Amino acid sequence: MARRKTFWRIIRIPLGILAVLVAIPLVLTPVYLFVQPISVPMLARMVTGQPVDRQWRDIDDISDRLKASVIMSEDGQFCRHWGIDVAALQTEIDNYLSGKDARGASTLTMQVARNLFLWNQQSVVRKALEVPLALYIDLVMPKKRIMEIYLNIAEWGPDGQFGVVAGAEHAFGREPQNLDWRTASLLAVTLPNPIVRKPAAPNPGLSRVARIIEQRTKEFGQRAACVGKDGTLEL
Repeated sequence: MARRKTFWRIIRIPLGILAVLVAIPLVLTPVYLFVQPISVPMLARMVTGQPVDRQWRDIDDISDRLKASVIMSEDGQFCRHWGIDVAALQTEIDNYLSGKDARGASTLTMQVARNLFLWNQQSVVRKALEVPLALYIDLVMPKKRIMEIYLNIAEWGPDGQFGVVAGAEHAFGREPQNLDWRTASLLAVTLPNPIVRKPAAPNPGLSRVARIIEQRTKEFGQRAACVGKDGTLEL
């Protein structure tokens, strides 16, 4: 009996911490259906006194070309999957088990989960946590709201620019509803590494990738119609 009490005394605090960590996304995800969330990277910069530039913008007031370009660049199956791309994730697991380099396999929903509730450093633990969080987010939120949050919390510049308003203003001095094909595709391909990639002064490699995404979006962009106004996109 004494040994059992000692055991529960030892694990009580870790279990309590675990319960809180699980409860945070369970409670906040439904709240974020209506509230404009702040991401973990934004919060980290605020706490450390670094600048944060983020202005929220409703998804219907963002260029359809940009929305479709981001989906074609980052997660072409976004409108079809349930938060995770099972085929891509299985390939990633197989590569990991065979010792090959990881390529990511993160859907937009998984990126939202990471930015809202987890950390940026790559690890197997973080990836494992992203999967159930993404499934839960996709269950609670419509696709359009997930995309709206993503476009307003994604890091889009090297000096604390978060969200598409700050990103478009920093790169091109434009509002996010006033993007042509070139600026939309360049902003989309900046997302994997906004600290290094410069859409306003793209190197030949970034320009080439942006042209590929532009062509892919012109051809297949309607696959992203779930994030458009009334379920359609004007491309």
